[in-house]
Amino acid sequence: MKKLTYENIAHAKELNVYLEQGNRVLDALGYTDHSQKHTAKVAVTAGKILKKLGYDAHMVELVRIAGYMHDLGNSINRVDHAHTGALMAFHFLRDWGAPPEDIAAIISAIGQHDERSGIAFDPLSAALILADKSDVRRDRVRNTVPETFDKHDRVNYAALSSKLHVDTHKKVITLNIELDESICSMIDYFEIFSQRMLMCKRAAEVLGLRFKLVANGNKIA
Repeated sequence: MKKLTYENIAHAKELNVYLEQGNRVLDALGYTDHSQKHTAKVAVTAGKILKKLGYDAHMVELVRIAGYMHDLGNSINRVDHAHTGALMAFHFLRDWGAPPEDIAAIISAIGQHDERSGIAFDPLSAALILADKSDVRRDRVRNTVPETFDKHDRVNYAALSSKLHVDTHKKVITLNIELDESICSMIDYFEIFSQRMLMCKRAAEVLGLRFKLVANGNKIA
């Protein structure tokens, strides 16, 4: 690879083979969409967070790369996918000639993004976590039978829109969600995603921000 950039890795055929395989695995297991649409959205959102906070272009590029690669491990197994994905990313990045410092930053962020085992500890991991956990939207639901929705299907299907906003003046990052409460109430949303929201709170603190969750105009957390 001539230059390690988000645009270049997003078009790397070999990398996308593994992302597509991971999405097929999760489809078979009944999970929501984890295709390149998700990874690209996470990459762009994470980059916007760091850019808004004044981080340099190199940091923004690194977090975009981490965002696009973060779900590689699903091609092996959903369990421990953050850790296996970090190892897979290591091999890709090393083969592409990335500097060790950049590889270390990217794989650390990927390895920390899952709420069951990870924690935000630096700007890259924090921005990646916030971008990943805020991607809640109806079109991620692949199950077409509402009566058989699991809790994650229900929450995502109820999300008519979701936006992450950084207020640098007030030092607040807000996840603003419009929910169809006939499908999922605000309380149910917080209950189902409480672990993720706590992870977002910690991630915001790493970035020097407070995390707010607003649903239908009402502050939930």
